[in-house]
Order: sequence, then structure tokens, then C-alpha cells
Amino acid sequence: MAETDIEITVAHRDAARRTYAVKVPAARVRVAEAETTAWYGKRAKLPGFRKGHVPAQVVRRRFGDAIRQSVLEELLRQTWERAKSQEALKPIGDPQVRNVKFEEGSPLTFELSVDVKPEIPVGRLGGFRLTRRVPPVTAEMVEAQLLALREQKAPWVPAGDRAKSGDLVAAAIANLEDAEAAAPESVRFVLGQGRALPELEARLMELDAGGTWEGTLRFPEDHADIAKRGLTRRVRVTLHEVKRQALPQLTDDFARELGDFDSADALRDAVRADIEAEARRDAEARLRAELIDQIAAANNVAVPPSLLERALLASAEAYGIPEDQRARFAGEFRPVAEAGVRRELIVDAVAEQAGLAATREEVDARVAEIARRRGESAGAVRAALEKAGRLRELERSLTEEKVFAHLLGLSAVEEVPAAR
Repeated sequence: MAETDIEITVAHRDAARRTYAVKVPAARVRVAEAETTAWYGKRAKLPGFRKGHVPAQVVRRRFGDAIRQSVLEELLRQTWERAKSQEALKPIGDPQVRNVKFEEGSPLTFELSVDVKPEIPVGRLGGFRLTRRVPPVTAEMVEAQLLALREQKAPWVPAGDRAKSGDLVAAAIANLEDAEAAAPESVRFVLGQGRALPELEARLMELDAGGTWEGTLRFPEDHADIAKRGLTRRVRVTLHEVKRQALPQLTDDFARELGDFDSADALRDAVRADIEAEARRDAEARLRAELIDQIAAANNVAVPPSLLERALLASAEAYGIPEDQRARFAGEFRPVAEAGVRRELIVDAVAEQAGLAATREEVDARVAEIARRRGESAGAVRAALEKAGRLRELERSLTEEKVFAHLLGLSAVEEVPAAR
């Protein structure tokens, strides 16, 4: 081995993570330092020296820290390129560098850890018995959705009696325990939606408009604000206004206001069609989850811990979970994250094994289809998808469609109406 060769040895490995112990010989470090010093020397402008003629010792004295940082970054880059080639890695994301020891005149040593695409053995992909259960759409479901549409368009009008659940109230709450408190806090919310303490809502429903109640409110033990759990506070509550929604009638005019519907019956038919389509999508999602579970069990597909932790961290960040609540979130969300990772591993393995990854032509065709529906150009749609970071998502969905079509063709699927 040459005296300047970088030594990369496996320190730890599992199905989805590799950790390497790296040693960069002192001779290799000296070569990198000399090259970096020369690079700075050619560009340095220092008093008393012509550009490009600054002595190396002066350059090192003036730019020592920057040179050292540049050398470290360059050697890390070279090591990473060597590791990918030497170990035939399929990395997922950037590597992590830990335990760096970079002392003058000594070898550079550190640990390099990276998540890699695991090799998932999938031998049995078919012969499963599956059930697709599509629940029937009832008249009650259609009417409930129509009611929701009417509520969205319903104006708020003053109520002539006391407030009840579903009413919009405007009130003022004064904290009687704080002598230095500012003016009473004005609040406005809909009763029954969980936006206020249940006891406060009950008191408001006992008041006439303009009425006042004084008393003690207690925050429940499971209150969202941890600091307030179990606390009591003496307050004065004044109810200013009560409003109630005036539901519009389900008429042909109302249907036309909502969209391209000629009549209330046409709106009702469209609502039923939407609910039926959603029921079919939900049934298909459950069917695919059942298929993935059976494939995972038949092939003993385990989720690598490093990928699971990576998925949990990404989910916590996506949901905006605070740092002090992430351990609890991870415990509750772990089954969902594990199922998601297992699904991705199996889909990727099948797509690679059967050559089912979405092609550029298929992606272009789907983009063109979206463009036609929107009445836009394909170029504009592609640019918008790329800007939003969703082109990869589109490609992924196409791959999944092909994979599940392939897999479902290998098993028996029984169609069973789901009971409500």
C-alpha cells in the first residue's frame, strides 16, 4: 500500500447503514496542505509581496485556519468518493462525519457513517388471497356531505336566544387573579369545536347576550399547554354576541352557485360520485396495505433501525413537532413510520427486480395529462412541479401504480362489499 493511500475499513454495518473507520496517512495530509497552500499563495494579496510570489510560510501564517479547514474538507470529499467506489455504495442522503482527529504532523482519522439502500430479498410475490372491500354509499352519507356544503355557504346571523353548540360567540375574559392584567381578552369561537374549556362553553350557554359570569375555571390534566395543566383561574366572562348560521335551502340556484351544476339533483349525483370514488380509493389503499403485509411476512422483510429513525425524524420535522415532544411522537408514530418504510423497501425491490420503474416517457405523458386538465402547457406544469419539488413525487406514484398492478395480477383478489 502506498504511503499516501487512504485506509477505509468497515467498523459497523446493518441492512441500511454503514460506518467506516478512516485513516488518512500524514504523508497524504502533507500533500493536501502543500497543494492548498500553493492555491492560496497564487491568489493572496499581501503588502510587500507581488501577487503569486508570497512565500509558503507567510501564506500558512496568514491563512492557517482557512487552509486547515480547506484541507479537511477536501480529504473528506476524497474519502467519500473512494468509499462509494470501493464499497459499491448506494447512499441515501449525505454521510455523517464523527470523531475527527486532525493534529499537526499526524494522520487524519474519523468515522464516516451513511444510510444506504438496503438489498431486500423478495422471493414470493404472489399467490396471496386478498379482499377488496368497498363500502356502500348511503343516502345518509350523501345528505351529510350536502349539509356540509350548505354550512360552508351559510351566513352568520344574530341569534334570538341563548347560545348552543355550533353557535359563534364573541366574549371577553378578564383574569381576576392578576391585579396588573391588561384589559379583558376578547375571544371569538364556535361552541362545540373544542377551542375553549368545556366549563367555559357551558357557562357561556347559560348567559344572555350582555350577561356576565364570575367564577373559577380549571384547566384539565390533558390540556395542550403543559404549563396550565391542572391550574385554576378566577375569571370574569362577559358574553357580547351570539350568531347562528342560516342554512341556505338546497335549490337549483344554490347548486348553480357551487359550480357547473344544472340542478340540485345534479349536485346530489356529483356528491354521490365523489363519495363513491373516495370509497374506492380507500378500499384500494387498504388492499395494497394488506398485500404489502403478506409479502413482508412471506419474505421476512424487516425494517432496518437506521431507516426507521430517519423516517421518524423526517415526519417529526414535517409535522413541526417540538424537540421536547419528539420522543413521545416517535413512540406513537412508530408503527405508521415502520409500515411506510417497509412499503417503500418492497416497492423499490419489486420495481428494480421486474424493471417497473417509471420511465421518462411515462412521466412526460402524465405531465401532459395534467396540463390538459388544467388548460396549461406541459412545460408550465413541469416547471411548476419542479419548483414545488413534486416531480419526483409524480415519478414515484407512477412507479407504485405499475408495481401494484403487477403484484395484484399475481394474487387472487375477492371483491366484497363492506358493511356499514
